[in-house]
Amino acid sequence: MRVGVTGHSNLAPESEKVVADAIREVLTGFAQPIVGVSCLARGADQVFARVVLELGGQLEVVLPAADYRERKVKPDNRADFDALVAQAADVRVLPFEQSGREAYVAASEAVLSSVEALVAVWDGTPADGRGGTADVVAVANDRGLPVHVVWPEGAHRVSS
Repeated sequence: MRVGVTGHSNLAPESEKVVADAIREVLTGFAQPIVGVSCLARGADQVFARVVLELGGQLEVVLPAADYRERKVKPDNRADFDALVAQAADVRVLPFEQSGREAYVAASEAVLSSVEALVAVWDGTPADGRGGTADVVAVANDRGLPVHVVWPEGAHRVSS
């Protein structure tokens, strides 16, 4: 079963355990093995990736642009990001030189077009622009892709 993820990148660190538990519960309900498809943004994407690997699944990574790691992955998150990339069965870099809204929308499209279901770590708030979590959920719903919203009690976000 191929499952993608979308979600908030600004999860509070203390929320990660309850979010991981909720993702685990969703993923164990799917046919195994799982192939998880993620852009590996900090927060929801990385929590999802770790759960997929913990469950013995395969991780496929879609990076929005050639400069994504250098430009968008903060120094305090690079070790986690690099460790997940190293464990991925496949890493695909989209043909954008620079990270930006267009590349992020294309990356979300690449995820949605390659999966059978979507896990959305989403608090229900509207998107703050095209390509945000709410937008990705809306596109998935419009396509009839099963969306499993995860926002357990105790989950919260930090201010950007």
